Amino acid sequence: MVDYTATEARAWAKQNFVGTIAVTHPSFTPDFSRLNENAIRHDVLKLKELGFAGTLLVAEVNITPEENARIAAIAREAAGPDFAIFFHAIYGTLEENIHAANLTAKAGADRALLAYPAAFWPTSYDEVFDYTKTFCDATGLATMLFPLPAWGFERIHPAGMSVEFVQRVIDAVPNIVAIKAEQAYPGIPGVLEMYHHFRDEVIISCPIEAETIPLMSVLDFQFSGTSNTNWMSDYYPRAFDLARTGKWEDAMKLYWQVHPARQANSAVSATSTPGTSMINRTQWKYQEWLAGFNGGALRAPAPKLPDRFMKQLRGALVASGLPVTDSPDEEFVRGRVSA
Repeated sequence: MVDYTATEARAWAKQNFVGTIAVTHPSFTPDFSRLNENAIRHDVLKLKELGFAGTLLVAEVNITPEENARIAAIAREAAGPDFAIFFHAIYGTLEENIHAANLTAKAGADRALLAYPAAFWPTSYDEVFDYTKTFCDATGLATMLFPLPAWGFERIHPAGMSVEFVQRVIDAVPNIVAIKAEQAYPGIPGVLEMYHHFRDEVIISCPIEAETIPLMSVLDFQFSGTSNTNWMSDYYPRAFDLARTGKWEDAMKLYWQVHPARQANSAVSATSTPGTSMINRTQWKYQEWLAGFNGGALRAPAPKLPDRFMKQLRGALVASGLPVTDSPDEEFVRGRVSA
């Protein structure tokens, strides 16, 4: 259970939305009938070891609300009370998201990332506002608003979520505590506009490490998440901390060191995400496996990742001087940790 009220959520977030936040995908037994709890525990502890302050429990996969809540319980038990655990509000309906969020909060999640499902097709900001407020009122969770082109809100306004709309939400919904600002992604207009208008009211997150570290030469970020930066091991927590503590030039040295990995990630992601508005979760799972996380195949329906892309991602970690497994790629689908 959370230890704040909805009206206290922003003050709580100022103290607790700090550092870099990664992602955790579910892992399953070989027959996909159950969660692989040992593997989930391994992945969460690996994040802590690398210096991440928390994680998003990815629900944009074939997983039930009850299973998601169990993952939250495992993560909370393994990582302790100070580790940030985000509920991913990407289930198929508003009602299911509220149900799943409340289950997951009881199990250990203490905040939420508000996504919008494919079946939600608004043509006015009133509809988006009502969805957003209903979710936040029903859960009470400290919630991060997520302007992103994938939702299709550009049919309402070219920015997807305009300044005026975001202000309306902030004024009416006290447990909107942060903005994961990706309007017009890929690019930085959204994060710069949100920072300009709202940095004194809520936390502004730029989750894209390729933009965050350079922007920290001029912007004061205390928090960045959520994304798959954990595939680059401890690079991002280290670079983010350096930039936050006045050592931006040192952070940029690390930034350029890992540029081959960044370029490979962008190139491989560009083969699927732009045309589908969906992340290839098998790609992210494979990237994590390269860095020592469990890996393992996801339940069907799940996308595949061609061998040529696997080679590209693996080689880029080597070129960046980052940790990479020497296990052959065929071991990825089995995962590294037994159930």
